[in-house]
Amino acid sequence: MVHIPVSDCLLTLVVPCYNEEASIPLFVEGVEPVLDALPILGWEVIFVDDGSKDRTLDALIACAKRRSNYRYFSFSRNFGKEAALLCGMREAAGDLVGVMDVDLQDPPQLLESMLAHLGDPETDCVATRRVSRKGEPLIRSVFARLFYRLINRISDTEIVDGARDYRVMRRDMVDAILALPEYNRFSKGIFSWVGFRTKWLEFENVERVAGTTKWSFWKLFRYSLGGIVGFSTAPLAIASVLGLLFCALAFVMIIVVVLRQALYGDPVAGWASLICVIMFLGGLQMTLLGIIGQYLAKTYLETKRRPAYFVRKQSTRD
Repeated sequence: MVHIPVSDCLLTLVVPCYNEEASIPLFVEGVEPVLDALPILGWEVIFVDDGSKDRTLDALIACAKRRSNYRYFSFSRNFGKEAALLCGMREAAGDLVGVMDVDLQDPPQLLESMLAHLGDPETDCVATRRVSRKGEPLIRSVFARLFYRLINRISDTEIVDGARDYRVMRRDMVDAILALPEYNRFSKGIFSWVGFRTKWLEFENVERVAGTTKWSFWKLFRYSLGGIVGFSTAPLAIASVLGLLFCALAFVMIIVVVLRQALYGDPVAGWASLICVIMFLGGLQMTLLGIIGQYLAKTYLETKRRPAYFVRKQSTRD
């Protein structure tokens, strides 16, 4: 691994966009002065339009026409943020590659500190994490913390609580990420799984500069479920353990019923309780089948080997 001084590096920022026409001018206004002041060889911003339904693409075209540092790729439909990140990293030309949200919840001012830490040859990535969730709905904050606790207990891949996608990586780490061929991607897990030495920077939560979040509670739940399935087989082990546990419990209850009949001649009564037990076990079986089904579904999608995205329109290099 050859260490290139930061001052000799080209920095590429990958910025996914979905219905962000109001945020893009504010993002450019906020990030451009910071990028121009960085002690680097040069920079480029790659916007990835994830099939937006508003005038996001028009805003990106205007950016590319105004300054050649801006490039864009527009998907044929909405493929999701993970596909947008993958596209941007594939197209990045930089020796350093960063990931950043367009809503300015990722403070551009941190880029200077990130590059300073990357001046250390032992640092491959500088990532960020929120130390507070001020302004976020309470129920979302609670479930987010529960998710991080759960996945770190059942997975060998550590995912830092409050971790953002906002980070700057050296080319070696980006190449390792791109070497992973999976269709079902969970970037927070992938960033950690590939290894490399990461320095963490902390910051307070920042509100969006414009627009509204595209992540509903249901979308976040599905995303977190995908992360658990993608980076842990513990749910399958839990299903097996529960199956063995209930088999053992059933065997013990059979012995109890036989002994009760033999010793007391007392018939077993209680149809209501019996129905409750049957419904509970039926529900448990369906839940366990659902867990297995999640893994089968992911395997099914991987075997299709479909492309992660299609680009409908893109900027041209000068």
